[in-house]
Amino acid sequence: MSHVPQVSVIIPCYNQGRYLDDAITSVLVQTYQNFEILVIDDGSTEPETIEILQDYQQPKTRIIRTENQGVATARNLGIAQGQGTYILPLDADDKIADSYLEKAVALLEGNEQLGIVYCEAEYFGDRQGTWSLPEYKFPDILVDNMIFCSGLFRKSDWETVGGYNSNLIYGWEDHDFWLSLIELGREVYRIPEVLFFYRQKADSMSRSMTAEHYIYSYTQLFYNHPQLYSQNIQAIFAALVTLKVDIFAQLEQARERIKQLEIHQQELQQELQKTQLDYRERDEELQKADSKIAAMEKSKFWQMRRAWIKMQKLLGLLEKDPIYS
Repeated sequence: MSHVPQVSVIIPCYNQGRYLDDAITSVLVQTYQNFEILVIDDGSTEPETIEILQDYQQPKTRIIRTENQGVATARNLGIAQGQGTYILPLDADDKIADSYLEKAVALLEGNEQLGIVYCEAEYFGDRQGTWSLPEYKFPDILVDNMIFCSGLFRKSDWETVGGYNSNLIYGWEDHDFWLSLIELGREVYRIPEVLFFYRQKADSMSRSMTAEHYIYSYTQLFYNHPQLYSQNIQAIFAALVTLKVDIFAQLEQARERIKQLEIHQQELQQELQKTQLDYRERDEELQKADSKIAAMEKSKFWQMRRAWIKMQKLLGLLEKDPIYS
């Protein structure tokens, strides 16, 4: 009788083969071992990734290949073929701590109303340190997502909501999916411990979004969840007003800081002008002194002095030349 895994770890991979071992190793060393790993090759075109996935062998790991359709569709494909009761999406370039599955599964099994379990997180890669996300709060999540993609949830809930929406084309499919689970009335819990590690790279999608991308994504969230947003419209506008007040306060602080910098710049310019004036005055004094010395050296007295010094040298009466000889 074949063993049915309790957790399916879903790893979409598009041209990220170089990082895949790190992600999979972080899963294989889990203290909770009742899992399977499904790697979805989302139509990779990079030769390195194609070669790595050609004959990729790791314990408890299956490779699923598909044409490139985006991360949402790739996740849905992997989840559909997974056997686990619980799902953990994991990007191919990220990692998890070795006790994440154990702690998250225990929480899900202990509370039937719990629908999303995630944790605290840290950056690694091009940037190090704590990822300072606020703890989950509703309705704040309608405006700003604070749950990263690698939270655990129930496969049955994924089936109920229809999976990840593929119309979030700029990388907010996880935000949209969490809202779908929240609409089911599911509870959310953040484990107060760093158990997820988010790789930072120069080409990160979240850092390359334009204003137009943000507008499209927020609009799509509203279209996907009109009732949720409509029922909480007052809270959304309150958040926007608070944001506006904060921005105005920051602008006022910036203006005050600019004024202080301008005053400091004027003081530095005045000090520079005074220093330049002092320098010119001293330079003029030096030029006058040089002129006096030059005139003195041309005088008959100076010529007689030179002749007298020369005679003293010939007679051996002078061991060292006097200054200005």
